[in-house]
Amino acid sequence: MNRRQRLGGSLFNMFNVTLLTLLMIATLYPLLYVLFASFSDPGRLYAHKGILFYPIEPTLAGYKLVFQNPNLAVGYKNTIYYVLLGTSISLLVTSMGAYVLSRKGLMWKQLMMLLIVITMFFGGGLIPSFLLVKSLGFLNTVWAIVLPGAISAWNLIVMRTFFQSIPEELIESAKIDGANDFYIYFRIVLPLSMAIVAVMGLFHAVGEWNSWFSAVIYLRDREMYSLQLFLREILIQNRLDNLVITSSDIDAMQAKRIIKYAVIIVSTVPILLVYPFLQKYFVKGVLIGSLKE
Repeated sequence: MNRRQRLGGSLFNMFNVTLLTLLMIATLYPLLYVLFASFSDPGRLYAHKGILFYPIEPTLAGYKLVFQNPNLAVGYKNTIYYVLLGTSISLLVTSMGAYVLSRKGLMWKQLMMLLIVITMFFGGGLIPSFLLVKSLGFLNTVWAIVLPGAISAWNLIVMRTFFQSIPEELIESAKIDGANDFYIYFRIVLPLSMAIVAVMGLFHAVGEWNSWFSAVIYLRDREMYSLQLFLREILIQNRLDNLVITSSDIDAMQAKRIIKYAVIIVSTVPILLVYPFLQKYFVKGVLIGSLKE
């Protein structure tokens, strides 16, 4: 490699590092701003102009007010329940469908894949979906939240591609020994596919955690509301029910702003804590599932 090539490579690396650093700052700073603001004194925060690098006169007053709201506990309980149940159902039905479609010799396999792909481009719309959920008797039930979005066509295709990478000889040898498809699926395919299962599970769990539109459409009982619906009421509808603001806490006129920051952090941190435990599966699961054929 001559000097000109080395110089070009160095300039390219410097450009990449600079660009990625700027993208990281642009992505990370809004979260850090909300975090610092949630711990800041609301009066000083309101008067502050410009970039926020650290909490201004740190205080926990905002979090104390947030945790006074009983809706927070209700929202957490419901959301965790929806996430666990919805993710379990999604992984089960998606992986079973992907396993069937990954097998050689399946009748009408290409037709079924075509119909699945079509759903990625065309949908029935909100009104038909609502009428379907209503006709099934799912309105104002947990099933209206977890069942309609249980299977994602994209996740199904990615898992199918991953299952196709499992050596066919392994499955054929199990069949020769008398194993049926259920045994092969649960005892051979799934244990070898934990990387893609973890990635797909995290994708669905994050989507379920952040979901609010389905709950707005299908739920009427506030006791079934998810955390995101209560967060929506605070951030958009400016509702601060059940919050008792006294002079010993913070000024009522400034309380709303710091409470909103605190609520965002409280609702975001739990799902962020899941990422480090599944990070090691990302590269292997996504790359093999999406590229290897």
